[in-house]
Amino acid sequence: MRDQQTVTVGVDLAASARRTAVCCAVWAADGAPTVEFIVPEGDEDLLALVRAADKTGLDCPIGWPSSFVATVLAHHQGLRLPPSARFEGRPDGRPGLDALRFRLTDDLTWKATSMRPPLSVSTDLLGVVALRAARLLDALAATGTPVPRDGSGQVAEVYPAAALRRWGIRPARSYKSATPEARDVREHIVLAVEEGLGLALSEPVRSTCTDSHDHLDALLCALVARAVLVGDTRWPETAEERAAAGQEGWIHLPGGVLAALR
Repeated sequence: MRDQQTVTVGVDLAASARRTAVCCAVWAADGAPTVEFIVPEGDEDLLALVRAADKTGLDCPIGWPSSFVATVLAHHQGLRLPPSARFEGRPDGRPGLDALRFRLTDDLTWKATSMRPPLSVSTDLLGVVALRAARLLDALAATGTPVPRDGSGQVAEVYPAAALRRWGIRPARSYKSATPEARDVREHIVLAVEEGLGLALSEPVRSTCTDSHDHLDALLCALVARAVLVGDTRWPETAEERAAAGQEGWIHLPGGVLAALR
């Protein structure tokens, strides 16, 4: 992929098209990207962008915890519920995450980044966004676009905040609000991304990311999509991970150096 032009798309998905931010990065043969933000008129426009891209990074869970699905199904059928379970404990002695609320990939991401756990797709409002993602992926599959949940097809699940942590960008405060302090944090993140990539983003892209955390996340999604393309993310390794990724989805965590994308 490094000797030809490639296109990655980043989608910070929301429950409505109006709040969804989309970034397109065209990577030249020398690894330098041209970045722009796109406003699709509706889901069909968004799906067309995904089909045309070499890889799309989607900031949204694309599956639900297997234990949650089994529990809801048993309850629906009037059967005894499966026993509760947790994932393997952390090396520091803390227990793994609750398998009813979190997917295996959520637990592994939490352990790999030392962040707080991701939002639960089964018990938080994030589930509303995931329902939209499921519809979009179903529409892609219906038209012949492969969408395996491990990210080996057109779409890979990504997590911008975790990607920042993997790239060594650790802002002291949250960047996800409209406060002046959060805006300053976003400006710091943009500068750190530019430094890591060894390039300057265009002023419109820089100012949009500084003004909007949704658009900043869309940019980060497009960057992680590039990392997937060039082989700089962690794929499922064990039989358990591969099986879970096929049903629950898989968060692609990039390596530790932004320059690897060039």
